[in-house]
Amino acid sequence: MKLASYSTAEGAGYGCVVGDGIVALSTAFGDRAPTLRDLLARGLLDEAAALAKASKPDLALGAVAFDPVIPNPDKIICVGLNYRDHVAETGRTVTEKPALFARYAGSQIGHLAPLVTPKVSDEFDYEGELAVIIGKSGRHIAARDALAHVAGYACYNEGSIRDWQRHTTQFLSGKTFAGTGAFGPWMVTSDEIADPSKLTLETRINGQVVQHTTTDLMITDIPGLIAYISTILPLLPGDVIVSGTPGGVGAKRNPPLWMRPGDVAEVEISGIGVLRNPVVAETA
Repeated sequence: MKLASYSTAEGAGYGCVVGDGIVALSTAFGDRAPTLRDLLARGLLDEAAALAKASKPDLALGAVAFDPVIPNPDKIICVGLNYRDHVAETGRTVTEKPALFARYAGSQIGHLAPLVTPKVSDEFDYEGELAVIIGKSGRHIAARDALAHVAGYACYNEGSIRDWQRHTTQFLSGKTFAGTGAFGPWMVTSDEIADPSKLTLETRINGQVVQHTTTDLMITDIPGLIAYISTILPLLPGDVIVSGTPGGVGAKRNPPLWMRPGDVAEVEISGIGVLRNPVVAETA
């Protein structure tokens, strides 16, 4: 099942993507689950799947504006340096434990929405990543049990403002600029992706492949990330783990390859789909 959050002239909603349309689950569930995060928190995925299977689409895909898959997560935890080729290109060394940092929900946009190059920098870099959406709460989750806590997976472009990222040893200032994190196009539920280590990830800028990997090459796999992060604080339904980018980032190319206004960035992950976003200049 593919679940997407969206907006129309009538307001925000979410639904199941079926062909070229959407079954409006937010309308069907109403106050029981007004957002996709609420649907996950209340354990309604199976009911949603049955409803979507028995229903015809209410909306055409072209009639909605895609929002970030989870517009209102409690937390977004990003993982740095989680592929060996990316570690190598940065000149760093592999750490025993995963490198973590946070993004804010306000930095995110949805599928087809514009990525925004900020006025203060010309160093807007791409990072194609697999996003993991938590469906079941847990603390101190064992790695062997971790995938049972996953609701689904999505594509993520963890856009980074590199010069601001380098201001200090802390990543956050370059990692959560407004309009720089693309999340979508939808969440594919975990029953359709039994093993997240068997996916292919590709990032393209204007059709040119700039990153290509398979997720079995992660240094810390998805169960390991869930186990580690859930030891720090409880994971809640709707939480997002952005699992790291492979080598090929723009900052480490010669010459560097930055995203510019007029470009189109795409992140494609097998079994999920293509997250596509134009790049624009900040105007406000």
